[in-house]
Amino acid sequence: MIDFRSDTVTKPTKAMKEAMAQAVVGDDVYEDDPTIKELETLAATITGKEAALFVPSGTMGNQIAIMTHTKRGDEIIVGANSHIKNYEVGAAAVLASVSYHLVNETHGFLDIEGVKKGVRTDDIHYPETGLICIENAHGSGVVGSLESMEELYTFAKNKNIPIHCDGARIFNAATHLNVDIRTLTQYTDSLMFCLSKGLASPIGSMLVGSQSFIKKARKNRKLLGGGMRQVGVLGAAGLISLNVMRKRLKEDHDNAMFLAHALDEIDGFEVDWNKRDINMVFVKPALNKEYLHEKMKESGFLLGGYKGDYLRLVTHNDITRLDIESFIKTLKEVIKTN
Repeated sequence: MIDFRSDTVTKPTKAMKEAMAQAVVGDDVYEDDPTIKELETLAATITGKEAALFVPSGTMGNQIAIMTHTKRGDEIIVGANSHIKNYEVGAAAVLASVSYHLVNETHGFLDIEGVKKGVRTDDIHYPETGLICIENAHGSGVVGSLESMEELYTFAKNKNIPIHCDGARIFNAATHLNVDIRTLTQYTDSLMFCLSKGLASPIGSMLVGSQSFIKKARKNRKLLGGGMRQVGVLGAAGLISLNVMRKRLKEDHDNAMFLAHALDEIDGFEVDWNKRDINMVFVKPALNKEYLHEKMKESGFLLGGYKGDYLRLVTHNDITRLDIESFIKTLKEVIKTN
């Protein structure tokens, strides 16, 4: 199957499997796993932060960050369409005992005026604003601008409110903006990024921040059952993600653009060009979505779903330009036989 559902389906590379088989390991709860220690040092260096922590998933990384930054009863500012709000099972309310203040997003980034209005004043009736959460790149396929990040960070610093970035695809954002990732991370106090999406690791994400933040986060990871033992077998794949795979993301972006233009040339297919920043293509098909899913699956292609009438197609390391050409050819044949 050629799988366009998400970059989460990316398979580990041959080099990753070989590295995993040969990994030097130790007990990571005791901080004795040399491969994980190397990965955490590399992640901190690349992002320009003091320290890093390996976690099993992006959701756990985000929730640990919220738990670490806040206290019970705080309110956190999050995007109305953010992953933290919509796709993490309401975990912040359960795990950190915080409530959400929702702010609308403009091109995938928090509306600054909405944030300013959302920060609580010192009133006995109000919770305290404990954290502002941003997402870049956004799950809607768009990248927030450097100017927006700087403006929000400056405001937050003046209010003494930390900023956490759900940067599951932060390397895609940096690729789109053609900047070093540290240009983005300078406007965050903590950052989570995934190794297991476009970077092709089988499992894992990284949480980065200050030394004191990561020390507290490590304990919260243990509290959630995220303490791991000989996890260097996964860290070995993560090292390849950071040393090799992050540098090839432009290929995925170029393939997504090629796919978007090919779809746009098909009568009745409407590409959403406002969401065309990274490795995702959002398209409204001329055919019934369920019918299209079924017929394309019969021909060896898995398609992603999305809200309303749109499909989301995601390019990644396992999809080549030839795969896309084959997909377009098959799609045209399905349309003819409809």
